[in-house]
Amino acid sequence: MPASPFPQGTVLPNGEELGRLVRAVDPMFWIHATKSRRRALLMAAEFAKVPAVGTAALPDLDVLSFAGGEYRVMVTDGTLDIVGHLPRPTTVDQALAFATALRRTDKTVQGAIYDEAGKLLLPYSDPSLQSRDKAEVLGLFLTGGIEVRADDVVALEQILPKFDVDDLEAIVIAAGLELKSTVRGGKQKKKAADIRANVGSAAIGPFELPGRPALADFFNEHVIDIVADEERYASLGIGFPGGIVLEGPTGCGKTFAVERLIEHLGWPSFHIEASSVASPYIHETSRKVAQVFAEATKAAPAVIVIDEMDAFLASRDTGSQQHHVEEVAEFLRRIPEAAKNRVLVIGMTNQVDAIDPAILRRGRFDHVIHVDHAGRDEVAALLSSLLSEIPNDVPDLAGLAAALAGRPLSDVSFVVREAARLTARGKKERIGPDEIASALAKSPSRNSDEQRRIGF
Repeated sequence: MPASPFPQGTVLPNGEELGRLVRAVDPMFWIHATKSRRRALLMAAEFAKVPAVGTAALPDLDVLSFAGGEYRVMVTDGTLDIVGHLPRPTTVDQALAFATALRRTDKTVQGAIYDEAGKLLLPYSDPSLQSRDKAEVLGLFLTGGIEVRADDVVALEQILPKFDVDDLEAIVIAAGLELKSTVRGGKQKKKAADIRANVGSAAIGPFELPGRPALADFFNEHVIDIVADEERYASLGIGFPGGIVLEGPTGCGKTFAVERLIEHLGWPSFHIEASSVASPYIHETSRKVAQVFAEATKAAPAVIVIDEMDAFLASRDTGSQQHHVEEVAEFLRRIPEAAKNRVLVIGMTNQVDAIDPAILRRGRFDHVIHVDHAGRDEVAALLSSLLSEIPNDVPDLAGLAAALAGRPLSDVSFVVREAARLTARGKKERIGPDEIASALAKSPSRNSDEQRRIGF
């Protein structure tokens, strides 16, 4: 490897210090590690102006004057290296990021530097390298150096069993290539892989949860803001959000809140509940749990929802059977790995005290949030949101909110739907006070001892 003109300890314009040399193509550019474990690309000023690179594709570059010469510097997080030395991708997101960068280049590539964080592919001329088209470059990247074209999905699938055909098609399309062959004869399906191709294409805005402003604020601070600006948080050592437990009485709105969050994120979701994973056979429950986590990792970013977690994550006391201990141990292994694989785990329970303490430790579930029945103000906020989309003449929201306070939010939604049904049945165009009153009378709280019991 050619030597670098920059010794270790050289101070860059941003104040960071250079570490070891990673790669060099003298006299054009040098890639160094920095003392803060980032990557720095240093290039001769003349190289930064080469039309093949395209200044429009480059971020603003700092100027470094060193030993009588002038250089341009770009410091970045994540992978930064020559394309021929890039590691084989292990996740669909890594492959999609490279494909997106490849899409912006010319039809053929000779030499190129890849910046994963910026999704940039910076071409350069090197007579010693063979010029390849984009399908060849992508195929070499995906397979780790095997000569196969990325647009031949049938051949690619045999080499990359970890990526299914939907994943591979999404990656090829993200690179701007046409599919040469597919297992399904060219028929496209919009599945999780196609959705992931668009993850990050639009900014994630603030999350709103009608009737639950405090819970919405929590999700915005500890989930939405982090995934919307991962690079900024990563620079400060903050990774993907850790697990969250929502605990509270039955009907308090835990499921409603989680469903709205998943809808807002737009990520694939996977559910673990007693009915879906419990098995009387030894090892079978653990196998099913492991399978759900594996599928979520493959679809990342994704959400795993553990419903009624107390049903199979109860404390491992001395009377626990061996298979139960094994099931809890499986979760203990999988939950910490989930955040590293960009999978958000959300658990729900109404018996948090029954859950094994090891499950609830920080590092597995970082936050345990109590969700109680909605109060008057929260119910009023939900009513206002629900009625804002329906023609109505309901003057006394405060009175209706007071009547529904302390009840499940699903009751609030039901009353509005029932009032709308009565309005339509009466051939009216707007919900009025009479329809609201009738709907409320027909919807007594199921938590009340005074409710009418049919058949008793």
